[in-house]
Amino acid sequence: MIDAFTQYVALGDSMSIDLYPALDAGETDVAVALEWDDLAGAVAPLGAASLLYRNVDDRYPEFTGSDLASRFPCLVSTNVAEDAATIGDVFGSQLPQVAESEERTLLTLSIGGNDLLSAFGNKHVASLLRHVVKDIADAYEFLVESLKRCRPNSLLIVTTVYDPSDGTRKIPGVFEDAGSLPLESLHDLNERISSIGTRVSQTVVADAHHHFLGHGVTAAESERWYWQRSWVEPNAVGASEIRRLWLDALQGAAED
Repeated sequence: MIDAFTQYVALGDSMSIDLYPALDAGETDVAVALEWDDLAGAVAPLGAASLLYRNVDDRYPEFTGSDLASRFPCLVSTNVAEDAATIGDVFGSQLPQVAESEERTLLTLSIGGNDLLSAFGNKHVASLLRHVVKDIADAYEFLVESLKRCRPNSLLIVTTVYDPSDGTRKIPGVFEDAGSLPLESLHDLNERISSIGTRVSQTVVADAHHHFLGHGVTAAESERWYWQRSWVEPNAVGASEIRRLWLDALQGAAED
């Protein structure tokens, strides 16, 4: 099946969109007041999903010929990911844009981070937060099941949620008055995502959490993979690294 994809569909949150990597690279003509709206002007295709589909060879020469467009010339790409999306948004606005089909499809999913941030912002006590995170993980698993029903002949790449704090429990500009972030909740969700990737047929894991560690708040500026104006968004390098993880996951699936 991996030799014969005819469609690629990207779903999820800002880990999959072009806006923040393009802003980081200075390749937008979006007015400052509208820069948070990825539909407000021309935005270079520098997000992870765009790069996975078609590499920008002059910026990332090491990936020349490794993109989906080169490997599957007849493949059609659709990116329905949205900024600040939650699992509910994937159900409510993204999944309805993906028609049920028997087409051989590659799916990438980056979701869950904003659900966690919302839970953190509500300042739940630890015992209640564990229940909330379980509900998020249950919803994530139901979403995966729904995607599989929608596209039964698909390979799905699920993506763990990264930690810009690099384990320090502090992210500049994110709940700075709330004390240390409860990273145990992040780990619990990522364990569930990883479990889904090993249990569900034709589903593999791209471990962004592990790969991005050391490239957040503890890193020198030149080694950071997050946009300098918002630590929860990938910069241009970070988007390429997410793309790298997806390519590695695709290669691993092919070898299996």
